[in-house]
Amino acid sequence: MVSGTTKHYPVLLSELISIITPQHGGTFIDCTFGQGGYSNKILSYKDTKVIALDRDIDSQKKAEKILNSFPNRFRFKNKKFGQLGDLKLREENIKAVIFDLGYSYYQIKDLNRGLSFYSDGDLNMKMGINDFSAKDVINKLKIVELEKIFKFFGEEKESKKIAINIDKARKNRVIDTQGLVKIIEKTKRKKNFKVHSATKVFQALRIFVNREISELVNGLVAATKILKKDGTLAVVTFHSLEDKIVKYFFKSLSEKKSISRYLPKVSQPDTLFDMVQKKPITPSSKELQENISSRSAKLRYALKKKDFYNFKTDIFKKFNYLIEIENFGDKL
Repeated sequence: MVSGTTKHYPVLLSELISIITPQHGGTFIDCTFGQGGYSNKILSYKDTKVIALDRDIDSQKKAEKILNSFPNRFRFKNKKFGQLGDLKLREENIKAVIFDLGYSYYQIKDLNRGLSFYSDGDLNMKMGINDFSAKDVINKLKIVELEKIFKFFGEEKESKKIAINIDKARKNRVIDTQGLVKIIEKTKRKKNFKVHSATKVFQALRIFVNREISELVNGLVAATKILKKDGTLAVVTFHSLEDKIVKYFFKSLSEKKSISRYLPKVSQPDTLFDMVQKKPITPSSKELQENISSRSAKLRYALKKKDFYNFKTDIFKKFNYLIEIENFGDKL
């Protein structure tokens, strides 16, 4: 969610509001509080409450301002959304749970975070409540582990060559942000002038450092458990891997599995979700003009049909190969 100015844009805000209908009141969970764009808008409607989460400690300052304006209707927790289940919200009448998986202009431009390939100094990429940094990853993990991170989290075609060249370079020096950028640029001979050469590797590192795959999977499951009947689960994604996970989760819990007509008929359990709109919602031309960085945003949502807590999902099994790659971080 980076724009050419310092203004913060809550992506797909009007579309999200039309889906979760805060004008009718209710309690909403904002799992990625950030700069508070969604929370502020929801609280502008009377009879609404917001429980907001964010792993970034800097979000606390923005949250305090909203708390002063809505002391009885707003709560903030400095937690990862994968920890949503720890909040014990089953007794709350949750109308909607919202995830915005993008990064704000302020986070990208904070040079201390090292999220941008234009940053100087040490590699970081920690968004809060982290066990290791990108510096640890680049300078300590094995070649084959780096290759898998770049390949599966960044869809980088030159992942093996980049990993090999990183290993060669780190034998002589500790690799910092600009050092990594130079290695990538020298490795990738084919240049794409629309996309920076380091984009995919930096995306992969950010996902890995913040364990974004397991956080998303755990967050989706926890959100589904606390939602009440007719509640909405809405997710805004910004790259294909996130969207793939969300799409599969919604689809697997909203469609009955097809059974061969040659097999005996058996009763199938009712589906948990209702996908009102199967295709994702994307930004309007007006929003793209105001905020070009919203161009990759996709909003998917589903309605919970039944009010029960336990349900079966194979989401962990489906994406276990990605979670296993994230687990390389356990040795750092």
